[in-house]
Amino acid sequence: MIPRLPRSSEPTAAEAGAWVDVLVRRRLLHAAVLAPTGQWLVQGQPDGPVRVLAGSADVVALAATIQHRIRSTRPESR
Repeated sequence: MIPRLPRSSEPTAAEAGAWVDVLVRRRLLHAAVLAPTGQWLVQGQPDGPVRVLAGSADVVALAATIQHRIRSTRPESR
């Protein structure tokens, strides 16, 4: 695995919003909404609990976690 370089800046709300759009469109999240406080309200399934994420960095971390889970559970195609 290639080591990742640390980020030079914090993720923006626009970046988090782009990730949320992709995750919802691909049905990996049911819904996510940016609150006026900068927190994100995220729901994984229609009948699931709503999680409160502190900010955009947490949304990007959630997207990375979902990607890792998907990649680690699918069969290797090589």
